[in-house]
Amino acid sequence: MIKVEKKENQEILEKSIQHLEARGFNNIKADMEGFESPKSYIKKSTGNPVTPDITATKNGRKYLFDISLKSEKPTMLKSKWVFLDTLSRMKSNRFRIITFRGHYKFTDTLLQELNLGNKQPIKVT
Repeated sequence: MIKVEKKENQEILEKSIQHLEARGFNNIKADMEGFESPKSYIKKSTGNPVTPDITATKNGRKYLFDISLKSEKPTMLKSKWVFLDTLSRMKSNRFRIITFRGHYKFTDTLLQELNLGNKQPIKVT
């Protein structure tokens, strides 16, 4: 989700963290109070900071997670996903998208538009 939406959706971020903890992820960093903030990256073309919603490790491998919710600014979300996907491939990390009920179609549409159709979003209920 983009930075503007993070304050409104703290509960969804908490649910996502609980889901990841239940799946065996550790060293979780999230962009919310009570957690260490994940590393931000500066996108050179725009100069905007890009921060994954959640980072975690599992079996020695680092994962970057972004939460997909219906957004008023899908182009910003698309550019963030492309950037994080490219970054994760460069550093041999994994990039995953977390989505919730009511947002599946929106997420699938964006993934198809970005040719990231091979990515299966993590569906949290």
